[in-house]
Amino acid sequence: MRRTGISVLSLMLALSLTACGAGFNASTRQVKQVSDGVEGTISTSDNLIKAVNILVVETTDGAGVLVGTVVNSRPTEDALLGVAINGVVATVSGNTSLVQNAPITFEGDSANAKAAVPALNTKAGAHVLVTMFFARAGELSVLALVHAQSERYAGVTA
Repeated sequence: MRRTGISVLSLMLALSLTACGAGFNASTRQVKQVSDGVEGTISTSDNLIKAVNILVVETTDGAGVLVGTVVNSRPTEDALLGVAINGVVATVSGNTSLVQNAPITFEGDSANAKAAVPALNTKAGAHVLVTMFFARAGELSVLALVHAQSERYAGVTA
């Protein structure tokens, strides 16, 4: 009888210690990031602005270039007023108007805007604060990874 009790207790302990105690809705099961970029959202009654795949490329001369996409999902038009990367105000050029479902894309084949800082003041592998300022929605900050200007990002220039 004692052996059976010990066996049952051992089996119960093994099952309870190896099972996922938080269930099927555990936050670790909900991670959906498919790129090195981070995401952020501003959601209010008038605004639904999403920043997706945001990261920063460190160029060989030490500049920092924003990579990613910003989309406005609501009919209320907004505008990107500026970007700060690692506390430095970036020079933004190109499209800054956020019409519903017409993205602002920084870098890549479909790029329609550019944001860069002359001195990033950090190295690839670090994380930097990227803040975007919008006319209606306010500001959105994300902690973005810094990539080197190589491989997939070799064509990114300041």
